[in-house]
Amino acid sequence: MAGQGEEKRVEKGRVKEHWTEEGRTEEGGEGREEEKRVEKPSLLRKIEEIICGVSLFFLTAIPFADVLLRLIFKSRFPAAPVMTAHLLLTLGLLSGMITTRRGDHLSIGLAQYIGDKKIKIFFSAAGGLVSAFFAVIFGWCSVSFIRVGLYPMQMAGFIPDRVFALVMPIGYTVMALRFTRQAFSSGAKVFLCAAAVALGTLCSLPAIFKFIWGLNLPGFAWALSDFFRYTAQLLRLPAVVLLLSAALMGTPLFIVIGGIALVLLQGNWGEIDIVASQIYTALTQNNLIAIPLFTLAGFILSGSRAGERLVEAFRSFFGWIPGGMIVVTVILCAFFTSFTGASGVTILAMGGILITVLKDYPERFSIGLLTASGSIGLLFPPSLPILLVGASTRTNTAHLFLGGVIPGLILVAAMVIFGIAVSVKTGIPAAPFSVRRALRGFKASFLEIMLPLFLIAGYFTGLFSLVEMGAAAAVYVFIVEVFVHREITLRGMGAVFSKAIPIIGGILSILALAQALSYYIVDSRVPEYFAEWMRNTISSKWVFLLILNLALLITGCLIDIFSAIMIILPLIAPLGAAYGIAPVHLGIIFLINMEAGFLTPPVGLNLFLASYRFEKPFTAISRNVLPFLVIQLAVVLIVTYVPQLSLFLTRFY
Repeated sequence: MAGQGEEKRVEKGRVKEHWTEEGRTEEGGEGREEEKRVEKPSLLRKIEEIICGVSLFFLTAIPFADVLLRLIFKSRFPAAPVMTAHLLLTLGLLSGMITTRRGDHLSIGLAQYIGDKKIKIFFSAAGGLVSAFFAVIFGWCSVSFIRVGLYPMQMAGFIPDRVFALVMPIGYTVMALRFTRQAFSSGAKVFLCAAAVALGTLCSLPAIFKFIWGLNLPGFAWALSDFFRYTAQLLRLPAVVLLLSAALMGTPLFIVIGGIALVLLQGNWGEIDIVASQIYTALTQNNLIAIPLFTLAGFILSGSRAGERLVEAFRSFFGWIPGGMIVVTVILCAFFTSFTGASGVTILAMGGILITVLKDYPERFSIGLLTASGSIGLLFPPSLPILLVGASTRTNTAHLFLGGVIPGLILVAAMVIFGIAVSVKTGIPAAPFSVRRALRGFKASFLEIMLPLFLIAGYFTGLFSLVEMGAAAAVYVFIVEVFVHREITLRGMGAVFSKAIPIIGGILSILALAQALSYYIVDSRVPEYFAEWMRNTISSKWVFLLILNLALLITGCLIDIFSAIMIILPLIAPLGAAYGIAPVHLGIIFLINMEAGFLTPPVGLNLFLASYRFEKPFTAISRNVLPFLVIQLAVVLIVTYVPQLSLFLTRFY
């Protein structure tokens, strides 16, 4: 899986067009490069970025202020939960608009590895048209939902809900226009772009009728709505197959997921605006607020020299051990991944620093280790996937945090032991231990080292809720990196926000539409039927666990972890209960399989990102990572078949 934001090169004859965020440059056939034409930021671009930044600021400030008021004055910030929930809605749609503009939405994107330029152009244009078509429908569904799904006097603090909800139709309309523009720039004809928008509007007529008449629809409107439902019922299978094919072409995953949800809901005689209702429900959940907060904290850390200080500190502590640099690499990757919640961020942000730390090792080993370690922190608090697993399965998040500690440590230990064995075999020299150097390194990185300890202590003592922990993390690293170390200026925070927003927008866009698909799955009782079929087919718990591991590995190498948690996990949760598997153990099995799936060819996420970061062929990355994949698969089996590894610590809380 990869974002679409890498530079897109479209060849037509002897001219290459380079589309970037700033504008377009062209290279002539004789190698002459014209001066880049830089477009001035439009008013809409300025407005969306300002509102997005302000939303993220208040999303951090309000929970943090609530903590201070509660601890100091025994008071609370007025309407804090409902205000932050609606700020998340605003941030989700606006960041989605920005992510669309930059072409950074998560996608499988196998088409980018096809050598034929004409096929790549076709796939890019087709993906833009499909995306524009469905974004138009999501926009009209949002208008209908605001009209009939929200009460006029329903308030979020002192602001009506409908005011906040207006960001939904605005957001999806702007996304539709940007997808249309991307399709046109990729080679689609103007009439095809117009047809995609017009067809999306035509298919949205039931939502448009609701916007006009509310629930008092005239007879012809009911008849037309029934016609669309009947048509969707007939075309369910072809439409789903078409959308899955579009995913392989590079269509953003949130469009694919939302499109499948829309088709299935309509084919099941559901209302078209259920999709918008579920988007609103997903993006006004307080437990999801921690996602942008921890993502912001992770990007502040990666935007400073915190990584270099931590490398020096851990090098001074572990450099004297054979394979000490392996210990440093694995621990730092786990640290950064646990905060960003995205393995790709760790590889892209820390890969350049850590590859120099491992300069004494063979390059293929170093790249394999960094690729494999990119997702190793997902089992440690305050991991965002753990938060989502807790929200999706309604499992105690504190128990999930505790449940991931021992399996995570085993995974770290396995990687480190293999690294030490390689170091001894190749004769990598160890540096002598220096107390002075160790103390100097510890002092320099003391505040960063204390961050996870501070957050974990605050959460498990009840000082912070999950959202407040995210706000505290963002405020803490902001103060440390801006005012203590002074490695990021206040103006430089704009660049940090700019890097964090596409990740936030990509994640929240997927979670919003995945909620709609989850609604269909649960409402259709698919998990119950599936669980009953599995019980009648497979009687052995251990055979079921083996099949589950295989299925999750395939899932992990095909779709991103956030989509999998929202769509796949609700399917297997009833199965776990049917076979007597504890929810915490099931959640850890799910996450550790997804980690291994990121390394599994042909489409493991970390393989693509490492290929991009280290400028190596995809096949070479796959070979380099193979020994580490074998190690992780062995740990997967151990964690799967020894449930006490996941459940032992939960007894003490």
